[in-house]
Parts: sequence; structure tokens; C-alpha cells
Amino acid sequence: MIRTALLTLAVAAPFVAHAADLVIHVANVKSDQGQVRVALYDNADAFLKRPARAAEARADKAGTTLVFHDVVPGEYGFAVYHDANDNGRMDRNLLGIPTEPIAFSNDAQGRMGPPAFDAVKVAVPAAGLDTTVSLR
Repeated sequence: MIRTALLTLAVAAPFVAHAADLVIHVANVKSDQGQVRVALYDNADAFLKRPARAAEARADKAGTTLVFHDVVPGEYGFAVYHDANDNGRMDRNLLGIPTEPIAFSNDAQGRMGPPAFDAVKVAVPAAGLDTTVSLR
């Protein structure tokens, strides 16, 4: 039985997708107050609705870095915001426009709303990805 399990692992090993790190550097953080939060999306249907993963880090004016470990190679998009008042949500005005600094992968910007997934998607190769976005 152990021999069968080892043989199965040996045969399947080359077909297992190797996961890597996605490192996101966030520039233009205006204060050390609150958290910088990022949501990672793995498809257009889930974009800005259901993140595949999320992370947060203490805000740092010198720049904040967030890391997603074990990301399977593929296409992803992410949205970042600086939760300056640390209330756990992105604050918006009466029109629904964010009142806290935001950014999207590729530094994409939308017109009259958020950018489309095609504008924000980045390819994460097996070696991982190190990218930078600037809050606006």
C-alpha cells in the first residue's frame, strides 16, 4: 500500500502546479494610520464581488508590502485600499465613490466606475510576481 502511494506521488508530481509568491508593493500611502487591504481575484465574474484571497498590513508612509504565498500560476487582478480609519471597510460618499485611497493592479483606472477585469489582470508565472501600485 505504501509502495502504491509513493508510486502515485512520483507519477503525479510533474503535473502538480507549483505555487509562487505574489508580492504587492503599495506606494503613495499618505499616513501611517490604519491598514492597507488588498483583495485578490482569479476571474472576471468574481472581480470586486468575491475575492479568492485577501490580505492586510499596517499602513506605512514609506511604502507597504503585502504578500500572497502559494499562488497558483495564472491570471489575477487585485484591488487595494488604505483603510485609514481602520473600520474594516472601504468608506464611500453618498454617490458610492470611494473616499479612501484606492489602487488596482496595473495601476488601472476606470471611467465612471472601477476598471474592468481585463484592465487589471496580471499574469503570475511559476516564478512568482513582484509588482507595485500607487494609491490614488
